Amino acid sequence: MKITTNWLKEHLDTKLNENQIIDKLTEVGLEVEGVDSQSGELDSFIIAKILKAEKHPGADRLRVCDVDIGTGDPIKVVCGAPNAKEGLLTIYAPPGTVVPKNQMKLVVSKIRGVTSYGMLCSESELNLSNESNGITELSSKKYDKKIGENYFPKKNLNVIDISITPNRADCLGVRGIARDLAAAGAGTLKNQKEKKLDKKNKQTVSVKIKNEKNQACTSFGSCLITGVKNIESPEWLKEKIISLGQKPISAIVDITNYIMFDLNRPLHAYDVDKIDKGIIIRNSKKGETFEALDNKEYKLDDEMCVISDASGVLGLGGIIGGTRTGTMLDTENVLIESAYFSPRSIRKSSKKLNIDTDAKFRFERGIDPLSIEQGLERAANLIQEICGGVVSEFDTQKIEEVKKRSLKFNPSLFEKITGFNIDKKEMITILNNLGFETKKDKELLDVIIPSWRPDIFQEVDLVEELVRIKGYDQIKMIEPEKVRKKLTLNLKQKLFHFLQRSIASKGYLEAITWSFTDSNVNQLFIEDKKEIKIINPISSDLNILRSSIFSNLIIYLNKNLERGFKDLSVFEIGPTFSGSQPGEQETVVCGLKSGKLARQSWLEKERPVDIFDVKSDVIKSLVEAGYNKDKLYIDDETPGYYHPGKSGRIFLNKGKEKVVAFFGDIHPGILKKLDIKIEALVGFEIFLDNLKQPKKSLKDQKTQYKYSDFQKSERDFAFVLDKNFKVQELIETIYNVEKELIRSVKVFDVYEGTNIPDSKKSIALNVTIQSLEKTLTEDDLNKINQLIISTVESKIGAKIRS
Repeated sequence: MKITTNWLKEHLDTKLNENQIIDKLTEVGLEVEGVDSQSGELDSFIIAKILKAEKHPGADRLRVCDVDIGTGDPIKVVCGAPNAKEGLLTIYAPPGTVVPKNQMKLVVSKIRGVTSYGMLCSESELNLSNESNGITELSSKKYDKKIGENYFPKKNLNVIDISITPNRADCLGVRGIARDLAAAGAGTLKNQKEKKLDKKNKQTVSVKIKNEKNQACTSFGSCLITGVKNIESPEWLKEKIISLGQKPISAIVDITNYIMFDLNRPLHAYDVDKIDKGIIIRNSKKGETFEALDNKEYKLDDEMCVISDASGVLGLGGIIGGTRTGTMLDTENVLIESAYFSPRSIRKSSKKLNIDTDAKFRFERGIDPLSIEQGLERAANLIQEICGGVVSEFDTQKIEEVKKRSLKFNPSLFEKITGFNIDKKEMITILNNLGFETKKDKELLDVIIPSWRPDIFQEVDLVEELVRIKGYDQIKMIEPEKVRKKLTLNLKQKLFHFLQRSIASKGYLEAITWSFTDSNVNQLFIEDKKEIKIINPISSDLNILRSSIFSNLIIYLNKNLERGFKDLSVFEIGPTFSGSQPGEQETVVCGLKSGKLARQSWLEKERPVDIFDVKSDVIKSLVEAGYNKDKLYIDDETPGYYHPGKSGRIFLNKGKEKVVAFFGDIHPGILKKLDIKIEALVGFEIFLDNLKQPKKSLKDQKTQYKYSDFQKSERDFAFVLDKNFKVQELIETIYNVEKELIRSVKVFDVYEGTNIPDSKKSIALNVTIQSLEKTLTEDDLNKINQLIISTVESKIGAKIRS
């Protein structure tokens, strides 16, 4: 938002100078990004007088002019304007000047053999208007005694550029900025008194808002002004428009732009004689087109808010008008529009069509819905004053009433949040100065929120208003405690970072993706969960909140596979979402491992990754985090996105309270749907919210393996047991026979078939036996062998296979 000090002082009675105003703006949260002085660019344009104009000797359409620029001796300028004549007062640009319209730097040059020193300028070249048929003609009464002086007054050339945050739409108008400064003690907000309008006739143009689904326009105010004379804007209005980097067009258009910047009330003017049978505000139909005021043709989609008549679309509501009913200098009857449009609709439509206008910028942030008549009143007064005409009564069509919102505010909350206190009376004064209406209700305040503040919803928002006006410098600095009394991270945070490092240490690369994902992929990983759709997604393939981290991981893993990376292990730790409310999410570590192990290795034989690789990674990480491996319970009930025969789930104990992890092969059907061509793809999920505090402390634990200096021995066993019996229980039973001596138990064969009953299977295991204290004798080993066999037979009912 750009403003000038002079313009600001039309709303603010203040004694502060420009630098003090700039400091105050930043203090109240309206950060000043810079002060642009255009004096360097515009100082060179001076008032000049043509003393003599003769035909160019080498060109019929050119004239050689002797020009008085106030230095005594006239200079020669070659000019092609038809109105270059003796006695004309105009604007002269000397060599070295940059022309505003085309940014061309002027130099001394020969034109058809005659040297020209500079240029006589048209209004178009100076961005004063669209007039380009001749050089600027200045009034002799006003400028005759100012020859040689700068044409552009310096008093309005310092432009303050303010960064307005998206929630402060009210400060996209000069008056809103003045209101904040007044509340902060920088001056007094001036009362606005409009001249009483003499409204003689009814507004005769039919206006109808179609009350249809997703109608973005809830109020449409209009005023008909007949018999106007649309002329060039007066100097004061031109100066204001130019100071903000805008180009004056005509009085009617400039007035609507002026009010938009002054009051943050966008308006639009229609040439009534070009409207066909009245105005209809409706939703667009797919394929409709119209030519906009930026001279581009736009093809509309469904449900865009359009202003139309019987012949078609006149403009896009709240974004841009159309050329068909645009006002021109010959416009005699004008209809002024002052409406309210839904911010969501404006954002959606402008984004699809890639349109960015000053009106759109304001409507999408939310303007004052109760400023409709104020805008009409101001516009009608100025148009009648400058262009004449007869003003009609205002006509406001509504499909929805606007009610001011209110909330109860506890003043004691201010000190709890900010650390300092201000008197309740001062709070009321500040809020009242900002436009809030306050009323005491015992210890609380009843606060009515002004209609121009759509960003105020809760008590903490009022605290923010009070503290920024009172001053952030009032917040006391507190020295940090040198001795840490409390732990920096809680258990969940520690576990988060520990598992992050633990998974990475196993060769996984960490990925960081959006919490949004593609609905088409997410549906493949949904298990009794509803999708949470995003109303205004940043792209069509990020249209929902993810239900599983697998959805994003598998997308990016596939992209890397397509780029030639064959064997990948990736993981991500972050939130997944089960609902749209706070707390309806859980933190998950999710990983994928693809391709082959030991590819092109001369030491090992290559093989595809499998369920046991990912199972090992999960269990090792849980053990490293302090959970007892012997108490972990594993079964084979898993969600549908895992392979039903090659997957499992893990509990912290046999009580099966909460699942702490899933692991296994990703379902082949998913790989086929996503067209992922790979030898193998396995994955895992660890649910941090389901992990209880381990008995061991979290200090980057490593596997507690005791190494022995004595020789180890290996023995193989084959047991015949029930086909449905889980091998994990067999392994745990053997481990528990002699925990101090049995170092590892590995399954190396599963057999079903000849010589084995149909209801049975044979499990072959390799058991490593080693003592920490001595070398085991043959007798020691035989005793352990027999103890293993007898224990398995008695506890499980299995038989040693002969």
